[in-house]
This record gives sequence, structure tokens and C-alpha cells, in this order.
Amino acid sequence: MAGTPLEQSASANGSLLGLVEAARRIERGAFLTIAGDEDLLRQLPRGNWIGGTIPYFMAQDGGEMSRNRVFVSEIAHVSPAPRIRFHDVTSLDRICVEAPDNGYSILIIPAFSAVHSHYARNAPGFDDMFVKPLVGWVSGCHLDDIERATPMVINGQTGEFDSERAVVMHVTLPDDCYARVEIINLLEQGRGDNIRFPETGFSAHECLVNGAPALLADYLEAHGGDLRLPLVADYCGAMVNVSFKSIDASTGRVDFYAPVFKDTTYRLARRLPPTHSSAEGGHAAFSCNCILNYVHDGLEGRRTGAFTGPMTFGEIAYLLLNQTLVYLVIDRM
Repeated sequence: MAGTPLEQSASANGSLLGLVEAARRIERGAFLTIAGDEDLLRQLPRGNWIGGTIPYFMAQDGGEMSRNRVFVSEIAHVSPAPRIRFHDVTSLDRICVEAPDNGYSILIIPAFSAVHSHYARNAPGFDDMFVKPLVGWVSGCHLDDIERATPMVINGQTGEFDSERAVVMHVTLPDDCYARVEIINLLEQGRGDNIRFPETGFSAHECLVNGAPALLADYLEAHGGDLRLPLVADYCGAMVNVSFKSIDASTGRVDFYAPVFKDTTYRLARRLPPTHSSAEGGHAAFSCNCILNYVHDGLEGRRTGAFTGPMTFGEIAYLLLNQTLVYLVIDRM
């Protein structure tokens, strides 16, 4: 049973700031997460922060693309101070083992990297996964630059930018508090065909539709598939989206923003009525939303309740997710 959320300000999960104010907060010694265009992040001083590249945000005044401001969230913590480190594919499976017994971890992964693929495929089997709260996001770039830009993550303590490692901040909480990870997903499984895949991966040609072999691209074309609506799997009542990236007409390959898993049943999504928990948004210590929601739902200039944060190339609520809003609340026992 949930306790009482700690009181937070209306912008507790962060705000969009100019470089001068962002640098001032770093220089005060605060522990921060920062999202922004790479050119801006490279101008920030070293300090107690982690970051990722993205120029899209759900800001104080609504959805916004900005290349002259960065999104800054301050991390509330106790002694010992939060720990920051990089992980590559050889160490990422220990991320939850290394997390504090009472606290939470914020993970940022660069899109399209080997560590992105490794996490997406293997995170469910990591030691202590689902035992210790883990949230985060996948860094990206401006959509116009997707063919030439390289998403990055940053360890602000060392000043290192990296496109092949993930960066994490482990945060310890007071003994009378605990962290809670939540998801808002406005999509659920539709009432259509059951779709399964013979292999786990970020792309697919073949599938089984109600047990019969089929080519996924042909199936989507024949059924008027709206690629804005993802495949959805039902994990014991939790709806997990796998969003479509593209279809290669010449080869029939369908690419996804997250992997489909072998022998998991998917259906094409149907949309639920819009709803946002404004009360929870006001208490969130962290939140992020998906760039696909920003684009498909026309969120520029529109708000999602009291939630603010980066609009990302993937959301992390233990697992890698798509087309969701992820947030973390710190409750008092």
C-alpha cells in the first residue's frame, strides 16, 4: 500500500533553463540530471550530474523543441552522496545489484548503441531487476538529424561524453522513504489477431498470426496497419508497447524501437481516452515521455498534467518501453 508522497513543487520533476542558470546549479554542488542538445551540454561545467542528448521536452509551458535551453532536474538524496558511473555491455547486468538497498537508480542509455540493444533484450534477466527501483531514458537527437547525429550520454563528474556506454546515478533515500515507479500508457491491446515472433529482435520479417505463418509487412498492409499504433503485449496486466520504426519496402523488413520477444503474444494497439494524473505529476521526482507521443499526439505547446521532463527515444521503467510516460514518486512510510 502506497504511503504519502513527499511534498514537491509544481516543477519538482525539473524545468527548462538557460545555460547560465543550469551552470549555476551545477556549481552549487547539486546532484542533477540534464537533458539537452549536445552543443549545449558540452558548454556546461563539470559537477554532480548525468545527462543525455535530446532537444525535445515537456516543459513548464508545454511540449517544446529547444536548442538553446536544457532540462534540469535536481535529485533529492541523503548520505552517502549519489554514485555516478558508466556501464558497458559487460557490466550492465550488475546495475541493480550495485543500487542502494533503499533508494533508486536513474539510467540513461544512448540510442542505437550496442548497450541499448543489450539492455532491451536482456534487462528482464538482470540480477535484482524489479527488486530495486530503476527508471531512466534513452538519449537521442533532433529528428531532422537522425541519419547523421550520434546520441550521447554524459558523466558530468568527469566531463566524458559516450555513445557506447550507459550512465547511471544511484540515489540513497532516508529510511522512512521509498521510491515507486509508475507508467502511464494510453494504449492497450486491441481485439484483433494474436501475433507472435520466432525470434527476439529489433526487426522482423516473419511472424505467426493466430498460429499461421505470415509476413509481417504484408499483414500490416493488408490490415491497414497504422504505424502510429504499436504492437502491445500483456505482461500480467501491464501493457508494454513495441513501437514501429519503419518498413523497408524493398526487403519487407519491419523495424521497431524496442525488441519483440520470441514466443510473446502481441496485438495491434487501440487507443484509450486521454488521462493524466495531475496529482501524481505534482509529486513526481522524475518523469520522461516518449518522442513518439510528442509527434503522434501533437504535444508541442500542450501539457501532460503536471508532468515535465525530456521527450525521449525510449523510456525505462525497469524494462525498455515505448510510447509511455514513466515517472517516479518518493513516498514517506
